[in-house]
Amino acid sequence: MRILVMSDSHGNYRNFEKAIISQPGAEAVFFLGDGFKEFDLARDNFKSKSFHGVKGNCDSGCGSLCSSEILNFEGIRMFLTHGANENVKASYTTLALKARSKDCQIALFGHTHISYQGYDDGLYLLNPGSIHMSRNLGVPTYGIIDITPQGIFTNIVKLRT
Repeated sequence: MRILVMSDSHGNYRNFEKAIISQPGAEAVFFLGDGFKEFDLARDNFKSKSFHGVKGNCDSGCGSLCSSEILNFEGIRMFLTHGANENVKASYTTLALKARSKDCQIALFGHTHISYQGYDDGLYLLNPGSIHMSRNLGVPTYGIIDITPQGIFTNIVKLRT
């Protein structure tokens, strides 16, 4: 199973849509906040995909939408959060502690606009950067998670604009 992970679109629906189109094999789209209007529009326009999202610190008017969520896909438990409440701009410690306390194998977060993938003692960490513009790479980026019989694989992808 392939999962497309995006965050921090900040009004850029064009890049959001391009990322989805560029990954036709992705069965699910996870959005990690700050651009929920783009998420809602994509959910309406790509009905064949499964969409899951959390709100970010810039997502006002999202009502009861949660700032974090636990999802199970293909037997893998994932912690989705924007990252502001976990203070990810300072360190990933709180994020990792929360994910581990919920028995998650993957922690997904945004907020920093800096793409990152790592692995620490059984926990995969993935920040897809910003689908609008990632600070560390200077281009829009998104993440991919592949869950296969051989294991979990994560990747950061530069969006071709």
